[in-house]
This record gives sequence, C-alpha cells and structure tokens, in this order.
Amino acid sequence: MRLSVLYCHRKFDMADKKKIMLLGGLRYLLPVIDAAHELGLHVITCDYLPNNIAHKYSDEYHNVSIIDKEAVLKLAQDLQIDGIMSFAVDPGVVTAAYVQEQMGLPSFGPYESVCILQDKARFREFLRKHSFNCPWSYGFDSVDAAMDAADRFSWPAIVKPTDAAGSKGVTRVDCSSDLAGALASAMQNSLSGSVIVEEFIEKQGETTGSDSFVVDGIFKFFSFDNQYFDAKSPNPYTPSAHSWPSSMPLEKQEELCSELQRLISLLGMKNGVFNIEARLGVDGKVYIMEVSPRGGGNRLSEVLKMATGVDLIKNSVRACVGLPVEEVEQLPYNGAWAVIMLHSKNKGVFERVECSSQIKDCLVAMDLLIKPSQKLNSFRGAHDAIGHVIVKMDNVEKLKNIVLNIDSHISVVTR
Repeated sequence: MRLSVLYCHRKFDMADKKKIMLLGGLRYLLPVIDAAHELGLHVITCDYLPNNIAHKYSDEYHNVSIIDKEAVLKLAQDLQIDGIMSFAVDPGVVTAAYVQEQMGLPSFGPYESVCILQDKARFREFLRKHSFNCPWSYGFDSVDAAMDAADRFSWPAIVKPTDAAGSKGVTRVDCSSDLAGALASAMQNSLSGSVIVEEFIEKQGETTGSDSFVVDGIFKFFSFDNQYFDAKSPNPYTPSAHSWPSSMPLEKQEELCSELQRLISLLGMKNGVFNIEARLGVDGKVYIMEVSPRGGGNRLSEVLKMATGVDLIKNSVRACVGLPVEEVEQLPYNGAWAVIMLHSKNKGVFERVECSSQIKDCLVAMDLLIKPSQKLNSFRGAHDAIGHVIVKMDNVEKLKNIVLNIDSHISVVTR
C-alpha cells in the first residue's frame, strides 16, 4: 500500500524524469538510491523479496526475480526505463547487461563479454586464450563429471560455483578424499548448476582488489586494497576486512593496471564501476582472479569516496542513464582506511558489539544490520555480516596491525 501511494504521489512529475531500474534490494543499494534521487531520477527496484530494505526507499517496487532476464526485460520495456544496473548484487549483472543490449540502453559492455566475466569457467578460458597469467582450471556441470576427472587435479585446489559471489560455496581442497563434499557445496550454491575446480594460487602478501572505474573503455580510477580473512570462521575465504592502500609492491600494481586495461579492451567494456579481485603469487606473477561490472559489497565504493573524494556510486548512476561522468580521476588516499565486517564465528543470539579504545579513537562509522535479541548465523559468506565498522588512521602499519588482530579490538557478543 505504501508503494502504491508513493507512486501515485510522484507520477505527476515523472514525465520529465529519467527512470533507473536497480536490481536487488539489499542495504548496499541505499547510497545508490540516494545518488539517483540527488540527480533527479525516478528509482525502480525489483526482486522477489518485497521486504528487502532498499524497496522502502525507492519510488517504485516490482516483484520480479532478477535472474529471470526475460521477465525483467518485459518489465523494463513496459516501464520505459532509461537505465538499469545491479550494483553490489552479483546475480543481476547478466540480466542488467541483457536488458541494456535489448533496449539499446547505456551499457557497461557487450552482453557476451559480461557473460564471460560472470562465469568463472568461461573467464578462465578467456584469460588462457589471451595469455594472461592464469591458474589451471576445469568447469563441470555435475559432481559425477568432476569426480571422474579428479586425476587431472593437483592439490591444493579451490572448488567454487561458476556464478556465485560473496564466497558462497567456496572450499579449499587439500586431498582427493575431500573433493566430493566441496563439489556438493559448490553445486548447492550455483545458480546454473555448474562448478569450477582450479589451482590454488599461493599468494605473497594479501589478496587485493576493490572497486575501480572505466570511462569510454579506459580505466580512469584504480583502487587496490588488502583483503583479510577470518581463518577461524566456518568459511575462511570470505573477506572479513579491507584496507587501503594496498601493500602490493608498486611495480606489481602497475603491472596489474596494465593487464586489467588489456582485459577490458579485449572485452570491449565501456563505462561504469568494476569490482576486481587479484593476487600476487609466490611465483612473482600477478593473477586477475575476478572482474565484475558492478560495485562491490562491503561498502567499498562508500569508503573510497571518504578516502579519495572520488564518487564511484554517483558516477555509476550517471553512466547508467547516459549522463556525463564527472570528476573520476586517480587521487591519493587521505590516510589509511579500513572497513571491517562485523560477524560471528558461531550461530547465536546477538547482544552487542564491544570495541577497544584503539578502535574508538579511529572510528569513522559503524552500522549494524541487526538488533539485540535477533538470531545471527555464523560467517559463511558476505550475506552473514551483521554490520560494518569503518576506521581511519594516519599510519598504515598501525592500521594493518589492528586489522590483523581484530579479535582483540572488536567483539560480537552473543548468547
């Protein structure tokens, strides 16, 4: 009822407003909705979960599955939208690209290229074909097929869904006896029912990535972070914190920038924010692990605006509806920054968050996605985070020491 009343209230001034469709409804869309409203856009959200928080702040909501690209296309055509995006919502990226291409809307790149980026098996094949550093990998459509090919694998290996984000269903396998369980977990978390088994790249330093921005096929803004993981959580491959700037050697960052630009050019990508994950191997090689034409979760673009002044979110919205991108340039970080995912290693009932004096002294923001007495899950994926802490310090090493010893500084108290 609220949505219907709001829609009627606004429809009189909609004729001269551009319409943007946002796929999904998680809290990561709230700053996107704010940016769209600041630009005078009419915001439409859709997914199959009407109680998601973003729908409370959009101008219009429709109950349509974001992975049903034909249903989303029909809705977009009926509503005559001007742009569509799937910010921080990985399952909607292919659908957004499909609608962009079918309707001739501003796009982040060709639909086929987006399909390659969003399918881990196809992406690895593309990397090998074009001589990028790449782990060995095999894609499978069934557990049996993967088990039958087990003699091709060496250990350790990583098993994961080809099309899932947030580290859901990702397992490191150190011996053949653990393969079947890892495959079953990956298959359970795959939208398409397919998995990939690939070489585990032993890394130097921290995994890196973060959000970066492309304008007319050229990277205008790169950001590389340090990703940290909670080895004591049920899924030790879900990022539990990010910090900037990256500790990767500058010459390797420059090599990574060059390879990412080569990748984007080969794929014909155009405009928008790209979420990147990469690592420096113990072999001295830089590996591009994932690239997706969307903003990342974990408030990455929000922190980058605080740290550099570059507004990736508002410019993503601008690019999405064909407005000119403004002030996207490479700027330095104004200090050392980190975002820490609040989480619990075990299931329980949430009571409170306790922070050390060191955290309180450098605290920029804290948001909680849960209330006292609510149940929480153990940290198996990004969707199990119960909030975020953003901190800033002047000393990179001091900040890194806090993040590496975060259990001494932040405690999620449960019962």
